[in-house]
Amino acid sequence: MKLFRKIVFGAAVLGVMASGNAQAAGKIVIDGSTTVGPIAKAFAEQFTRTTGVQVTVSESGSGNGAKSLINKTCDIATMSRPMKDNEIAAAKGKGINPVEHVVALDGLCMIVHPSNRVNGLKKDQIRGIYMGKYTNWSQIGGPNAPIVMIQRESNSGTQDSFKELVMGKDNPISKKTETQASSGAVKSRVASTPSAIGFIGMGYVDQTVKALLVDGIDPDTKTVKNGTYPIHRPLFFYTNGQPTGAVKQFVDMPKTPEGKKIISETGFVNYY
Repeated sequence: MKLFRKIVFGAAVLGVMASGNAQAAGKIVIDGSTTVGPIAKAFAEQFTRTTGVQVTVSESGSGNGAKSLINKTCDIATMSRPMKDNEIAAAKGKGINPVEHVVALDGLCMIVHPSNRVNGLKKDQIRGIYMGKYTNWSQIGGPNAPIVMIQRESNSGTQDSFKELVMGKDNPISKKTETQASSGAVKSRVASTPSAIGFIGMGYVDQTVKALLVDGIDPDTKTVKNGTYPIHRPLFFYTNGQPTGAVKQFVDMPKTPEGKKIISETGFVNYY
């Protein structure tokens, strides 16, 4: 069982919603990506246990994580995509200097219901599904059933990654695509819908859904690490300037033996 499933209930203890002064003594406030959330929560639990420093983790989406950093309401923004040029410009306009720190690597997994006989798709087939070119699974080797497309909301870093890595800027996603607010919600919808397809970070994949091969490549530690899995990406922490003190210690956790162990146990891939 992946570690993050064991620690979800610990989020309440750690304070899932960030509040108060982000610079308060003895406290670190984190906000952002639902994909990076399992790593951040596991780090927070370990960090608080070993240092006594309280860490609160909010999962409001990568875009909101960037806004929180810009508005000085968090110490660390977690993001499943790089900050955009307009976000960096907005930050600098408020005297914030965003500094990027790679946390881990992730394979963006295309998931279907376990009963779906389709085991893999080419990237252009995935693009065709989300553009509305393919509307029935029978068109791509599956059962005679309408395809239910699931995506993330516009504020999601995972949504941005999917658009960049799969769709391309000139291929809009069909308006018939259903939107879910988190990676967990996408997984739950696909797990309960035999004809659905969605995309989530590899740390969220479990036995309730089936991850597809993409261009014949399985999303696993080796293929994400060496870049052969076609839909791979880094995950990030962002801080205001180079971090110091407890924030630096937290941001450096991916480089430590314990941090690397946590990243592996949450189902993601070590960068360092």
